[in-house]
Amino acid sequence: MLGRVPRGVKPLGHRPNTCEAIISCDLIANLDVVRATRVDNCGLPIPGENAFVSECVASVAMNPNVDVADDVIYRAANGTLCGVKRGCPTLLGYDLEFNFFQVSPQLTSVLTNQPEVLDAGGELVGFDDCAIQCAGGFALEFWAELVGQNCTETGQQRYLYVLLPWISNAYISDLSIGNEAVTFQLVGNSKAGGQWGVGPYDVVDVSVPPAAPVAGPMLTPLGDTCHRRMQITTIAPPVPDPLCDFATVPTPTP
Repeated sequence: MLGRVPRGVKPLGHRPNTCEAIISCDLIANLDVVRATRVDNCGLPIPGENAFVSECVASVAMNPNVDVADDVIYRAANGTLCGVKRGCPTLLGYDLEFNFFQVSPQLTSVLTNQPEVLDAGGELVGFDDCAIQCAGGFALEFWAELVGQNCTETGQQRYLYVLLPWISNAYISDLSIGNEAVTFQLVGNSKAGGQWGVGPYDVVDVSVPPAAPVAGPMLTPLGDTCHRRMQITTIAPPVPDPLCDFATVPTPTP
């Protein structure tokens, strides 16, 4: 009589199901932390106090903007359909809707690049709403908690990491202030072809198992036509500044 296959050992001829073939059957639980980083006119991160980390975020919506090419239809004079060449859609980018709660001049400065308002001591206390700044922009990263296999075998928590490396044309949209909770909404458009590369931050584990985890930049840069990256990481998200001040963008290593 054949013996029972030990738990955790796959029988001969076993075919992995969808979950095993990918990585795991993770579900996205909720948005955890967001980091916005100012980029220059070429989409390159600007070193220095040019970033902001926040937990007070309601949602991030990324709606694809696609140019749907026309189909070419070959139809005979008698009406017979001879063939069809389907048009290939082109991803123009993502229309971003970023909803957040903080009345933070620092965050708004990074997101919109609008003129800053300073107090008598030179501290940033506000911002002006002027012409929309279409040059430059910001990169948006966010981390989401996972439900399912949310920890590795060595006990490291796993997160969904999402990066939009270049967002431009951003401005504060509809804003109502009354007797209810106030939400700021920022809208903008993603762009491809920037110079984010692998990024200035340590966001993934670059070690090779079974070595101890080592945080480092992304292992591969985004392609020239890419607008977004989504991947699983075990590197914890950044911690917001307790004084709601700017975060520092590291100088990229040559």
